[in-house]
Amino acid sequence: MKDGTTTKGESPSRLIDARIKELGDWRGKTLARLRALIKEAEPEVVEEWKWRGVPVWYRDGMICTGETYKSVVKVTFAKGAALKDPSGLFNSSLDGNVRRAIDFHEDDEIDEAAFKALVRAAVALNKPSARKTKPA
Repeated sequence: MKDGTTTKGESPSRLIDARIKELGDWRGKTLARLRALIKEAEPEVVEEWKWRGVPVWYRDGMICTGETYKSVVKVTFAKGAALKDPSGLFNSSLDGNVRRAIDFHEDDEIDEAAFKALVRAAVALNKPSARKTKPA
């Protein structure tokens, strides 16, 4: 599944499964756990596979991405700047006006309750009723 491998016709969920297996180390385990937490927080989440191999989770709009790098698993919340983060999970991409991210390193523990709360807040922000409408 490295760059150049065809993924045409494969389901995003299977591609994410394959990425997790391909990583075969702490990054795969971390991505798998974060994916499970996203699904627990929002059972109707839709998985997509974008930008040459990035898992993306949607519910009424993009929730977050799950990127893997050599030393981190990065979860970027599309509208993270608009989310309250009382547990202080956001530790990356803090200067932007829209996105916020969490970098997970090899020995980091995941605050599962706080992470699921962020996912739920992101989903709530995406709901049509939460979107601001322009005045007539």
